[in-house]
Amino acid sequence: MVNYTPSNQLSLSMFKHPFEQELDKKNRWVKLAELMPWDELASVYASKLRSNQGRKSVDIRHVLGALIVKHKLGLDDRGTIEMIQENIYLQYFCGLKEFSIKPLFDPSLFVDIRERLGGLEFEKFNQLIISKSERFKPHQARIKKSNKNDDELPNNKGTLKIDATVADQEIKFPTDVDLLSTSRENLERMIDKMYDSKKDKSKPRTYKRIARKKFLNISKKKKKSKKEIRKAVKAQLQYVKRDLKYIDDFISKNRHSSLSKRDIQLLQTIREIYRQQLWMRENNKSHINRIVSVYQKYVRPIVRGKAKSNTEFGAKINLSEVGGFCRIDRLNWEAYNESVDIKLQVTNYYNTYGCYPSELLADRIYLTRENRMYLKSLNIKIYGKPLGRPKQKAKTSAQKYRDRKKQAQRNHVEGKFGQAKRGYGLNNIMARRKDTSESWINSIIFIMNLQKLLKIAEKYGCFLCSFLKSQNLNLDLVFYRIINTGFKNKLNWAG
Repeated sequence: MVNYTPSNQLSLSMFKHPFEQELDKKNRWVKLAELMPWDELASVYASKLRSNQGRKSVDIRHVLGALIVKHKLGLDDRGTIEMIQENIYLQYFCGLKEFSIKPLFDPSLFVDIRERLGGLEFEKFNQLIISKSERFKPHQARIKKSNKNDDELPNNKGTLKIDATVADQEIKFPTDVDLLSTSRENLERMIDKMYDSKKDKSKPRTYKRIARKKFLNISKKKKKSKKEIRKAVKAQLQYVKRDLKYIDDFISKNRHSSLSKRDIQLLQTIREIYRQQLWMRENNKSHINRIVSVYQKYVRPIVRGKAKSNTEFGAKINLSEVGGFCRIDRLNWEAYNESVDIKLQVTNYYNTYGCYPSELLADRIYLTRENRMYLKSLNIKIYGKPLGRPKQKAKTSAQKYRDRKKQAQRNHVEGKFGQAKRGYGLNNIMARRKDTSESWINSIIFIMNLQKLLKIAEKYGCFLCSFLKSQNLNLDLVFYRIINTGFKNKLNWAG
């Protein structure tokens, strides 16, 4: 049977809405709003603002709420504002007192937010989330913070899992010919801009149509020989060299050029690209720490040797995971050996929990001789193939099996990489600046920690507190009964 409502029976004035009713307390945004340490987060953000200068800022609760909504739902800047404008639960989460059809703020403000919030601020955010999660856990599940003033080393507790990955930047796959062609097109645009206002001298010829045709001839070929690529690079180098000479001549004769600040930065980047490409051609080399994007010169190629792609383009991050919560210990745009950060990661664990971990799970690249000696001095156990010759007293098959099972728990941090890349876009960072890209990456890790906080809160029944208080029940007795009888039956028991 066909079921259909004619369009003439639907109008906005006739549409019924439940705004007169109470909001659902079990909604995910209502629960998350109850868990968020808003006051502490706002104080961290307010430290980046001037309290006695400038006009009144946008409500910090609105800013933080919109930032969480953006990365949790994977929206762009404009889409985030539109989504909040349409959803009553999101407006409650962002701190509005009543439903409003007005935009929360202009989407361009997200750029300023990303400029203000760097790695240090997000590290403070993560510390607040981790400390709040420890309060939800029962005493047996907590990593007890010891007294740091003691002379003796505290008892080691907990498991630290570490690994490194690359947060891929949203850039076009770089080739030598394409980089030079993009540089040439930008130089031609600058020349047109310079000579438009100069009437006493004709604009020099740039041969843009011929240069474009030569570029398309090589780029459209599916299979390109080395000789063809080398010939195309030579041609584009000649065009770039000519255009740079035109611009230098104009700047030498005119003190004030018509180039914007962005164009001046692009010009510096193009000069470096031309120098690198010319050096590689003259020396017949193909390996150099080259610029791979005209518009994002800070991005570098990082060789990873993965099955999907041998080289990745983006920031390399060294991540540590404890109990489902992650933190970025190091973010660098240059390729580096992640094993040098193991002391930093162990120290960060100590600063957070007041004790050293009892176990450290890491890839083979971390387990160097120096790192093994350092971890042994702190009584931190590792699982991996020992260095040197095999010992005479080899482990039993049962011991080897237990070690393999323990080492396999390192996959938890690999799972966090998958969650960040597949669920929150860590493999497609779309910011265009270095500082805003770093803020984007840290935002994703922060959202993942919020998700883990929400799961822990649901696991240990913190959302029962408001109901139990309204029933005048003893919370200590209730949670003792919950922990001993099991979480699955707590709702039936409370009812």
